[in-house]
Amino acid sequence: MTKEEWQIVDDARRLLRLGERATIGEVKRAYRQLCKQYHPDLVGEESAEQAAMIRGLTRCYTALMQHCNQFRIPLVPPEDERIDPEDWWMDRFGRDPLWGKGKGK
Repeated sequence: MTKEEWQIVDDARRLLRLGERATIGEVKRAYRQLCKQYHPDLVGEESAEQAAMIRGLTRCYTALMQHCNQFRIPLVPPEDERIDPEDWWMDRFGRDPLWGKGKGK
């Protein structure tokens, strides 16, 4: 991604009040929650500020959804490399105090 594309994603993340990492579900929930705060049909009045905020939220949501849809993850392990189940588990849950090896320390 280019620097400009990352800037759009970062601006969208900030406007939707998301952390540095978010799931698609979290993006959708944040977008819907903020739309409920600013949508004129739900608030009862329409102002230029609200209309601009709704347009901004929609633009940010669209940018984040396009960003998320561009990611592709391998569903098959590389031919020259076997995945050790222990390594797979530790990569995903190794730091988790409940599931990681270091629990109780």
